[in-house]
Amino acid sequence: MDATTVLAAINGNIATVGYGLAAIGPAIGVGIVVGKTIEGVARQPELAGRLQVLMYIGIAFTEALAFIGIAVGFIFV
Repeated sequence: MDATTVLAAINGNIATVGYGLAAIGPAIGVGIVVGKTIEGVARQPELAGRLQVLMYIGIAFTEALAFIGIAVGFIFV
């Protein structure tokens, strides 16, 4: 194995670990968004429909961070 092959193998492994770490942020964000929505519905049940729509929008924006992490992994590897 020459130096280029070893360097490529290390780079691929680091990218995988990097995406794993990058996925932690959106997971925590989605948990917070859903938890706060449940809390809001418990306080004012009549707003459940509006809060649910806002929750889905928040989840979509939060998950966009995970998709960006996947794309960056494919671009730089």
